[in-house]
Amino acid sequence: MILRSVILIGGVLGGATASQLPEYSQQYRQRLGGAVDALAEVVADFDASAKAEGLSREAALDQMRGTDFLDRRRADMAGTFDRFVRLQSDIAVLEGAGPFMRAYHVARSADAEVAAAALETFEPAIPLTVAGGIFAGSGFIAGLLAVWAVLKLLLWPFGRRRVARGA
Repeated sequence: MILRSVILIGGVLGGATASQLPEYSQQYRQRLGGAVDALAEVVADFDASAKAEGLSREAALDQMRGTDFLDRRRADMAGTFDRFVRLQSDIAVLEGAGPFMRAYHVARSADAEVAAAALETFEPAIPLTVAGGIFAGSGFIAGLLAVWAVLKLLLWPFGRRRVARGA
């Protein structure tokens, strides 16, 4: 009876956790959009400064040499451009995906900074959508199976030995 209760609790915890994946992916997507917007401003400002001097982005970056500060700033800007392109690609994928694929893509390609910020301010939601219900149900089953398997493994050495019935 206690084992069944523990397994049921595992199922409930698994379901509750999995049901939050659609909400987390939504909050991540919102934060990702904000990060893309912020980076777009930085990129546009840099490109405008370069254009005002008659330079391409690459030519402007090449001119940022000569001192440790300029070398570091050039590397920072190159990293910013790369991150901007990566996050634009990530947001395009997320916006074109349904709730199940969004959860997959968030787990696969999460930007560490955006993911940490989304997790820090994450607010759980009640799964009132079909997707949330399916995630909750699958998490419930996964939790049940996980706790059952762990308990089965832990209790295996103590299991009753079946004695063959003699005639």
